[in-house]
Amino acid sequence: MVGSMANPRLRSLPWWRRWAKKDWAIAAVGFTVIAFALILLSNSWRDKLDSGISSPFLPNAAASDLVELTLLKNAKDRGALCLDGTAPGYHFRKGFGSGANNWLLHIEGGGWCNSTESCSWRKGTPLGSSNYMDRRVSFSGILSSHPSQNPEFFNWNKVRIRYCDGASLAGHPENESKNGSELFFRGQLIWEAVIDELLSIGMSKVKQALLSGCSAGGLATLIHCDDFRGLLPKDATVKCLADGGFFLDEEDILQHRTMRSLYNDVAILQGLAKSLHKDCISKMEPAKVQHVLIPEAADPHGYWKKCKLNIHNCNSNQLEILQERAPIPVDIEKEGVYQTGKKIETRCRETGKTVYTCHHVTSSYERNYMMFSCKLVESILT
Repeated sequence: MVGSMANPRLRSLPWWRRWAKKDWAIAAVGFTVIAFALILLSNSWRDKLDSGISSPFLPNAAASDLVELTLLKNAKDRGALCLDGTAPGYHFRKGFGSGANNWLLHIEGGGWCNSTESCSWRKGTPLGSSNYMDRRVSFSGILSSHPSQNPEFFNWNKVRIRYCDGASLAGHPENESKNGSELFFRGQLIWEAVIDELLSIGMSKVKQALLSGCSAGGLATLIHCDDFRGLLPKDATVKCLADGGFFLDEEDILQHRTMRSLYNDVAILQGLAKSLHKDCISKMEPAKVQHVLIPEAADPHGYWKKCKLNIHNCNSNQLEILQERAPIPVDIEKEGVYQTGKKIETRCRETGKTVYTCHHVTSSYERNYMMFSCKLVESILT
């Protein structure tokens, strides 16, 4: 009778009050195991995400595709230093087979710094210090070692020169004492020291050579092309490819000469005059809508954002404004994409694929390079 009276009361208690010490111990262990498993799963997911961020253009690159960073051996003795005083570097993959005596050098892009403030900021990035450079990078596009992606250059000696001076490898140290900050303007010395080191490890015997670069690296290619040719054997075939290195000295949509002002500041700050070819300067007439005619400062509200990314998105008023500053055909739907009056959409004779060279840079990115490579190779090797 008593037992039958107690059972309803016991059943009416909350479940957690009916647990014995043994039950609580089992629950605690189970909770700990579940929590530990969730932590492991979270770390695994984060590691995969971080890996994707660090290799955005080739997230599934095999270890064999990654190339180690080599810091310049005698950088301090040569005075060849990044903006923060660290040694510059490059990534080198040795050629083989029919490409063993051929060399391809590619200079990174990354804009410029035109003031002590902007150069000081770069000191804390890979664009101003080798302390922040990735120790291993993937070679893609024109640097790829896969025959299917890069049939003409896959087995060449390939070098990716890291960009850490902020002035297209053309700065001089004479102006360092004038800026009042701990900045090293040694771009020209970096160029000379890197080339000397490459000559010492086999480039002096080169048969075919290609100096390339994208954006600010493309400008460095233009600046140093003649010097590069002069340092190599006279019987070698030497060519240069400036990818996205032309910028128009033209008014932007607010009638400001943004690029002229930028280059002027860079040249004065880092003493570029010694590295520039006087006869060549007056002949450069490049075109670039995104960075010259419509820089971010000239479009603070984003009215031109879609237009500058794709000229097909420009409305009639925008096209009329652009037409006044750089001649481009208005009938783009019929004629294709043009830039400064020159058609930049064409087709590869070998594959029939459409080739777009309206990207800012093409050669160092796998997808763009695959579309562009047939014309690129045709122009370089002929």
